[in-house]
Amino acid sequence: MGKHFDPGNAGFKEALNSYYVDKTGLIELINRSINTKIKLTCISRPRRFGKSFAAQMLCAYYDCTCDSHELFDQYEISKADTYEEHMNQYHVISLDITGFLSEVKSEKGDISDVPKMIADALQNELVQEYSDLAGISGLTNSLLEYVKKTGRKIIFVIDEWDALIREAKHDEVTQEAFLNFLRSLFKNNDFTPHAVAAAYMTGILPIKKDGSQSAISDFQEYSILDPNGFADYTGFTEEEVKCICNDYSMGFAKAKQWYDGYNAGEVGSIYNPYSVMMAMTRKKYGSYWKKTSAAEALTTYINMNYEGLQEDIVRLIAGETLEINTDDFENDFETFISKDDVLTLMIHLGYLAYDEETGSIRIPNEEVRGEFTSLIRKADTNKLAELIRTSNQLLSDTLAGDNDAVAKAIGKICMTEYAPNFYNNEQALRYVIKFAYIVCVDKYKKVEKLPSGKGIADVVFLPKRNTPDPAMVVELKWNKTSEAAISQIKEKNWSSRNDTNSFWCSVLSRSSAADIKRSRKQSVP
Repeated sequence: MGKHFDPGNAGFKEALNSYYVDKTGLIELINRSINTKIKLTCISRPRRFGKSFAAQMLCAYYDCTCDSHELFDQYEISKADTYEEHMNQYHVISLDITGFLSEVKSEKGDISDVPKMIADALQNELVQEYSDLAGISGLTNSLLEYVKKTGRKIIFVIDEWDALIREAKHDEVTQEAFLNFLRSLFKNNDFTPHAVAAAYMTGILPIKKDGSQSAISDFQEYSILDPNGFADYTGFTEEEVKCICNDYSMGFAKAKQWYDGYNAGEVGSIYNPYSVMMAMTRKKYGSYWKKTSAAEALTTYINMNYEGLQEDIVRLIAGETLEINTDDFENDFETFISKDDVLTLMIHLGYLAYDEETGSIRIPNEEVRGEFTSLIRKADTNKLAELIRTSNQLLSDTLAGDNDAVAKAIGKICMTEYAPNFYNNEQALRYVIKFAYIVCVDKYKKVEKLPSGKGIADVVFLPKRNTPDPAMVVELKWNKTSEAAISQIKEKNWSSRNDTNSFWCSVLSRSSAADIKRSRKQSVP
């Protein structure tokens, strides 16, 4: 019928012309909700996790103005009992909120006009098809009459529903106007039960809260924090990625290293679909995150002056896992009460992976770690910048074999907030090393307890790329001399696994750091 009303199946047909991973099982979940009390569904995921593809798929399946059997007959949904019952049986209203934002910006208008623009676009398109509806006042009244005339209810498919909330993050009036528009469709007893068969909304954020509850409370929400039954459709599963790698003759191990790390309940590992497919088509593993507008500038959130936030970011970069409370997040880009709210936003943006069972977060994979590494290189906040300066100098002094400078830098970091709160022992030294050499995340892969020679090395830094920089082997000792540490490195032949041009490092308690001497190979404290 038009751009927003009954858009047909061309979008999904185009998707099928590319490499397609069967996610049609999602349709069955929506079918079960149609004309029930749980017919309103909101899915929130980071960008590039396939939300728009799902929206196109649903439009193609439900749109009553086309026949989509040839598109779906070979896929999972065709085996469902509800397949024929709902296939091409509804009017579809398809809205991409980012499109309206682009239009208002190109016309140099005001984003506060967007809610009215959406309502006017639907009203005008409806009247073009049914001119006798022109005299009816109000969009919901027109739509209700439209449903009566045609005998078919509407399924709403709204992509990037939260784009206006994000764009108008400082404008509560515009936000409220948009939420009121959505309430008029989905929380309206005179309209919703009579005209809406189902709704499927996607976005980065869950629906903004009104106090402690969702501003449109009738929606069933499935976020990246708790995808529940939609976990299979959050991204690519591990088995799917294995099949994709096999089809493209690409090694799975590297795909896992670069793009794994997100967790979706019982489904387990979830991969970013966009990055996986970019790697396959370009035949090159690497970071494709930064080549997208994955989120607002990361530094904007890191620089927020919440106590302990920057220290937590450093701990995450160093490989730590942290527990957080996600309950108080207001589902917007502006209302932050604590550092946990900022970290929760980073989960929704895809910068951090969340484990629902433990309530903990971590940096998910090599690709996203690169974004944090970039942050390190550009750090300009006081505490973080000071740590980076100290760590940069420490790495230079280590490679130069400057024993005294290295001992002094390690001692300095032992006195900071990055040092552990527990008693001094080898584990405490290991903790300090994570932060002391934090700049190594850009050049080195840090491995703890690496089997090597005749035993296991405490900490090893392996160069990530071809570089003249040596590998570094760190031996941790508490209340022992540097000679004992260096002797163990020699006796166990730690360097046998790595390039012979390596450094042996013995890290001792501060009281014994001055005892460190040079050994047969270059060694530093």
